[in-house]
Order: sequence, then C-alpha cells, then structure tokens
Amino acid sequence: MRTVLVHGFTQTATSWRPVIEQISPELEPVAVDVPDDLDFVATAHALGDAGRGTYVGYSMGGRLCLRLALDRPDLVNRLVLVSASPGIAEPTERAARRDADDALARDVERDGVDVFLERWLAQPLFTSLPRERAGIDDRRRANTVARLAHQLRALGQGAQEPLWDRLGELRVPVRIIVGGEDRKYCAIGAAMSRAIPDAVLVTIDRAGHAVHLEHPSSVAHALTP
Repeated sequence: MRTVLVHGFTQTATSWRPVIEQISPELEPVAVDVPDDLDFVATAHALGDAGRGTYVGYSMGGRLCLRLALDRPDLVNRLVLVSASPGIAEPTERAARRDADDALARDVERDGVDVFLERWLAQPLFTSLPRERAGIDDRRRANTVARLAHQLRALGQGAQEPLWDRLGELRVPVRIIVGGEDRKYCAIGAAMSRAIPDAVLVTIDRAGHAVHLEHPSSVAHALTP
C-alpha cells in the first residue's frame, strides 16, 4: 500500500527525494505538496486525496498528517511523525506563537523569500543540517511570499487546534521519529508515545530537527513496517 510523504514548512515534495531513493518500491512512496490557501483542517483533509495508505509527515507536515489520521481514520492505516508535535496546549503560549508566526509572515512580506529562507535556516534548530543537504535552491524556486506567509498564518502551531487530548483516539500503528540532538522534540516525541496506544519512538543519533535531510537512510529504514 502506498506511502504518502508530506513536507515541512519552506520545503516541497522534492525534499523527500533522499529518503525515497532508499525506500523499498514495495512501499509505493509518493511525496505530495501541501496545498495552498486553505485553513489547517481543510489542508489536512485535502492531503487525504492521495488515498488510503501510510502517511508520513515532517514537522508541519506531521501535524497535518496527525489531524488527517484523527479525522479520517478510514484513509490512514499507519502514521509516521517525523520531528512533529500535536500543537501547543497552553492557550497563552499558543497565542504568543500565533503572534510570533504573524511577525514572521510580515518579515517575509517585507524582505522577500531569499532573505527569509537564509534567516530561517540560520536558526539553532537547524545547526546540524549541512547547507548542501538543505535544498536551499529548491526552496527558493518553489516558494513565494504569499505561500510562506499563508503557511505561517494558517498552518503554524499558533493557528492549530492542539491535539494532545485526542492522541488516545488513534487506533493505527504510529511511529514517532526524532533526532537525538533535537532535545525539544525528543521530549515531545516521548510524551506522544506515552499517549498513543500503539506507538513506537525511534531516536536517530547525531541528528537534529531536519532528521530526514541529515540522515535519510536512517529515516528510510525507520519507515519499514
């Protein structure tokens, strides 16, 4: 059955190429682009147009895949979350994140895509990601000011309804993949694995947040059922 791979913020479907090259063809990997101009829930549901299968999502893509799995369990027979979160549970923190994401959207609108991408990838979150593996040229070609601003405002953690209280509803096998150097998401992954009935936590050593770009072979191996 097919494996649908969903990218993170500033990325595109091609960001999964290094992983797809090492996945067994039997898994039928298909990378999709996150659709534009929809709210969070509608975007998650639109991903289901790829059909029933295993859904794999990185960061923003993982949050979207989680929402799809909860709302449309008929479409998701297995879920893999890579450096992903169920959202921000605390209302004040969520509001602060929404304001921060809106400020980033204004930065994109003021400075343009190229400047924003350089600043985005310079964050400590991506310290362990070599530039040659970041796919910066692909990100520049595929993104527009409107696309990035929309994703920040509509698909960010500040805009997302938190899903922590719904994790116990999942009735499919869930694999949670985190980079060992990404301490924040290691903690989030551990908490998620305790809340989901059939979850396995996979920690990839010497990897940060963009684990699928840093260690694509390890992620491909972790995708094998």
